Amino acid sequence: MGGPMSVNDDLPWIPMALDLICKADQQGIPVIGHCLGAQLMAKALGGAVAKNPVKELGWGEVEAAAAAAQLATEWLGNTTRFEAFHWHGETFSIPPGAIRILQSAYCANQAFVRGPHLGLQCHVEMTADMIRSWCQQWAAENAPPSASVQTPQQMDENMEARIAAMRTVADCLYSRWITGLVSP
Repeated sequence: MGGPMSVNDDLPWIPMALDLICKADQQGIPVIGHCLGAQLMAKALGGAVAKNPVKELGWGEVEAAAAAAQLATEWLGNTTRFEAFHWHGETFSIPPGAIRILQSAYCANQAFVRGPHLGLQCHVEMTADMIRSWCQQWAAENAPPSASVQTPQQMDENMEARIAAMRTVADCLYSRWITGLVSP
């Protein structure tokens, strides 16, 4: 899931997490990551994590990457664009062997697929309680409102409808990811 730290921080658990992801990949065990989790996946699989050109905080549209339309359809169903929740200042590069399936205007790499693995920079797992809790830390982000940064009040607008629409896409993503867990 997400977290305020960077995968580039010198924290004792990061090498262990990277090693665990590598071992799961070697054994064909599907891995899924949201935000920090996807950044850990990208780094473990040979990508890099760096500062995004802008912070993304709040609701924002993501769209299927045109170059991977067929693969995106496998993961997203008939959805080609939807509103997701964002809370990040860093992003990942697409690791070798992976394919970008989602992008946005403010962050090119919103999701990648590599075999059974799914890495999501955006958050599709959010609940209203989670969003309101994160908004309590909004001032600490030190990011003035902009096209890519919403205020807590903006994030709260139509929240239940936004979450319901996002949940439909999340169900597609998770349903596709879980097929990798089935043993032959």
